Amino acid sequence: MSTPDQYPLTVNALLNACNQSTNRSPVVRYEEHTVTEALTHLRELGLTRIVYSTSNRAPKHRHVLDEELGLDPGELAVLAVLALRGPQTAGELKLRTERMHPFATVEDVEVTLAGLSTGDDPLTVRLPRRPGQKEARHAHLLAGPVDVELLAEADGAEGPPVASRRAAADERIEALEARIEALEDVVARLRTLLD
Repeated sequence: MSTPDQYPLTVNALLNACNQSTNRSPVVRYEEHTVTEALTHLRELGLTRIVYSTSNRAPKHRHVLDEELGLDPGELAVLAVLALRGPQTAGELKLRTERMHPFATVEDVEVTLAGLSTGDDPLTVRLPRRPGQKEARHAHLLAGPVDVELLAEADGAEGPPVASRRAAADERIEALEARIEALEDVVARLRTLLD
C-alpha cells in the first residue's frame, strides 16, 4: 500500500523490506531462507499468493490478508502499522497510516480500532495505559495474545506488572530465607547428635 510501484514483491525485495532498520519494532536481520519459509507458511494459510507473469524475471508474492479476513483499507493500514512498529496510540496510528489510508480524524482511527477489537476473533487489543502516559496504546493480535509484562520490560516501563513481579520475587526470597534457616537448624541438631 505504501509502495504500489514495487508491489508485488520478489523474495529479494521482501527480504530488503523486512530488514529495514527504520520504522520497525523490533528491527530484524532475516536470512533469505527465513523469508522463504515464512512465505511458504503464509501461502499454506491462504494469506499470500505467488503472482506469475511472463514479464517477471522472478516469482513475485502478494498478501491477501484483507481478502481472507474481510478487511477494508483503513483496517489493513492500522494492522500493517501495528505489525511493523508495535503498540501505538490512536494519534500515532493516524499519522503513520497516512500514506496507506488517510483517516480524517483520530476518532475515525478509534472507530476502526474498536471494530478490529470486537467479534469472535479480535485482531487488536487496547493495552492498559502506562504510568506517565495520557493515552492507551493498541496492539495487534495476529501473532497471538500480547504479553503486557514483556512489552513493559522492552519499553523500560515501571508499570504495575513490574511492581507485582517484584513483590512476588520478594515473597519468594523471604520464603527461601526462612527455609534456609530451618535447614541450618536441622543441620546444627544433626551435628549435635553426631558429636
